[in-house]
Amino acid sequence: MTDVTVRQRELTLVLMLALTFSTGIVDAVGYLGLDRVFAGNMTGNVVILGMALVGADGLPWIGPSIALAAFLAGAVLGGRTLRRESTGWNTRTSWSFTAVALALAVLTATTALTGGVPPKPWELAITTLLAGSMGFQAAVARHLAVKDVTTVVVTSTITGLAADSALAGGSGQPWRRRVGAVVLIALGALVGAALLRLHIALPLGLATVVTAAAAAVGHRAAHEARADREARADR
Repeated sequence: MTDVTVRQRELTLVLMLALTFSTGIVDAVGYLGLDRVFAGNMTGNVVILGMALVGADGLPWIGPSIALAAFLAGAVLGGRTLRRESTGWNTRTSWSFTAVALALAVLTATTALTGGVPPKPWELAITTLLAGSMGFQAAVARHLAVKDVTTVVVTSTITGLAADSALAGGSGQPWRRRVGAVVLIALGALVGAALLRLHIALPLGLATVVTAAAAAVGHRAAHEARADREARADR
């Protein structure tokens, strides 16, 4: 394995952690700004939906239902987009994350121009695009196959962190990436909630910048790695 390949893998891990931070921001917007709806954490939506269906505490059911359907549709689209591509970062990966950034940019502009969250029908439209984007992102992240970092959920990561720990008799684990994923999604939620107090467009704008930067940096690194492989092949 060349030094370029190692660096690319390490960089991909960092970029996936950055997108995990972005998901924390988006989920804060969904839950606090869009009537208790998670855009990235579908476990939360399924639980809310189950409780809402029996009328528990007046919980919403339309928003979580729409978010769940949109997330699934986005994941299907992401899966089809990369179905024939080999595992790892490539041009389609870059364009896929760019598409997510563009969707977030549209939502940022929409909420900025309307002065906040629009009336209910438009609010549900925002929820749909937001959850669909996160589903698409999750499918692309799954294709990259960075262990313990899915960018949208950390339950399995927390389980691995505990089950493979010394307390459980484990001898070693990639604890830095696991702890990083958990901390960053929580930090993203914290930052998202704080910015939401000022205006809903601010956290959406930050998520846009993080996602766009990840797409650009990842694309450049993949291009350099490909050029390195071609140069070695010509020797």
